[in-house]
Amino acid sequence: EIRDESYLKAVERIATEKEHKTFLPSPSDLLIEQAEERLKAGRKFYRVKDSDHARTEFDASVDLMIQASANPTNRTLYENKLDEIVDTIHHLDLAGLGAEAPTEESQAQFDKAPLEDILEMTFPVDPRLKSKVSEELHATTSGLPLVMNDAVLGYINYFSSPRGRATIVAGFQRVGKYKAMIQKVLAEEGVPQELIYVAQAESGFLPRAVSYAAAGGMWQFIQSRGNQYGLGQTPYSDDRYDPEKATRAAARHLKDLYAEFGDWYLAIAGYNCGPGGVERAIERTGYADFWQLRDRRALPAETTNYVPIILAMTIMGKNAKEYGLDDVTPESPVEYDTVEMSAPTSLALVGDLTDAPISYLIELNPALLRNLAPAGYSLHVPKSTSTTLIAGLDGIPPDHRLAWRMHRVETGETLAVIAKRYGATTSSIISANHMAGVEEPAPGDHLIIPAAYKEPPAPRSVRRSSYGNRPRTTTGKTPVAAGKTTAGKTTAPAAKTTVTRPTAAGKTTASTAKPAVNPVHKTGTTVAQVRKPQPKS
Repeated sequence: EIRDESYLKAVERIATEKEHKTFLPSPSDLLIEQAEERLKAGRKFYRVKDSDHARTEFDASVDLMIQASANPTNRTLYENKLDEIVDTIHHLDLAGLGAEAPTEESQAQFDKAPLEDILEMTFPVDPRLKSKVSEELHATTSGLPLVMNDAVLGYINYFSSPRGRATIVAGFQRVGKYKAMIQKVLAEEGVPQELIYVAQAESGFLPRAVSYAAAGGMWQFIQSRGNQYGLGQTPYSDDRYDPEKATRAAARHLKDLYAEFGDWYLAIAGYNCGPGGVERAIERTGYADFWQLRDRRALPAETTNYVPIILAMTIMGKNAKEYGLDDVTPESPVEYDTVEMSAPTSLALVGDLTDAPISYLIELNPALLRNLAPAGYSLHVPKSTSTTLIAGLDGIPPDHRLAWRMHRVETGETLAVIAKRYGATTSSIISANHMAGVEEPAPGDHLIIPAAYKEPPAPRSVRRSSYGNRPRTTTGKTPVAAGKTTAGKTTAPAAKTTVTRPTAAGKTTASTAKPAVNPVHKTGTTVAQVRKPQPKS
């Protein structure tokens, strides 16, 4: 959801409306206000690809937040704001400022939400479209009310242009992977099928889409909102990037918003800016009508265009032939088997046993943040390979499935060559496979390789909370789910990490999977330092 309320405004509102007292900001409150301004400045530099100035502003924002830890008026709002700022900057740092160089093992590559750059823009109306669209609406059946006005026509005109058409076509192609699943979920939840275009607008059906506001997934949830609808996080997975789970959560969230507002346009607006933003707009103006709120500029600028974008996409999608979209070939549906992991297992081993490249396993499991599936995780594997995988895993001790591999011997390979490739020894391979003496394996043989465990690298991604569904000051981020993972003898990282957070000056409290911040201010603190992983206990 869009951040439509600053920290100071939120604290003042709580003080006056709920506590009925005059609000006087503390020195820490003023520092938080400065931190928000530095964050805004950094975003402006980021958008014009001035990474040096963006990084300077972002680091200054974090510095100010650390200084502000002494006496904020509302510590809950302060902690939420700290989470919001750190996560947003961390995402931008990894996604666009080159904080990490990609490696062969770095699997969590994310995509920018495709319409992020046009949300605050308006486009001219082609007069010839009015009569055409009017006729189309008369002939179109839709569970979502469709209207024609200049805002909608402007976006239809844009999406008919070469640049806009490229965005529409890409989404129409990609939806083939997920359309059947989305339609099934929307039907089960009892919401209009046309809400599929919310996902088109949010992400272009990219499961790993992220935005500058650190929302993620096909339906662009921030972590707190996703957590509210069952989308959890662990150090190894984030349910917001699971297409089916996120679709279910989005359908239920939209259904709840419709139940609150009784209007699909207001519900969709609430999905973008948060229900609180719509509620306050209605309270200020007295109008419970999206178009009235839009005309009065009572909603955030991005939200005023968000609904017209979705309506434009819906009209074009339901009249594909009229817009030259009927010849777009959708991608094939995603098909897979599902196997629940009984122990932490590397995707490299899964790939060995299913003859699938790691990149394809990642595509089937976009919610995984590292190249491993923790215990209890329902892993998607290529269709018709589940039986082979289960049988293969049975031959690998559970406490070695993070490290050990399965190798298919090729012509000309010797034990020495194979051992060197995996950093193992010939004797360990002979022992693990119960081989007699030093016999050489034959081509086509499968060998268990007792390789040493190596910690998978952190993903190039946001670990906790695009375009739509952005965080408000009062919501913060979703707590990380306490998914515990044990790895036995391979000493895999625990799935729950406890770090410290600032409270009053000189004190810290423990929390799960939160960034550690020293309450004593040190100048020059960077986002990378704030988010530096803590030693495992």
